[in-house]
Amino acid sequence: MRETAVKGIAEGFRGFARYLGGVMGADAYRKYLAHHAASGHQGPPMTEREFWRDRTDRQDANPEGRCC
Repeated sequence: MRETAVKGIAEGFRGFARYLGGVMGADAYRKYLAHHAASGHQGPPMTEREFWRDRTDRQDANPEGRCC
């Protein structure tokens, strides 16, 4: 019984972490990889570092709805 409750609580925290990551945009690279694979691009996907650099550069070039 106690083990089941601990597993339930742990799963709840994992779910909250996934939700929070989605809200904060932390899962953007994972979504990019899924989109890249599903859309049939011929070239290799960007590395995670390249992806975040590209994303930051695009946001800096086209600021939209940001508070800072």
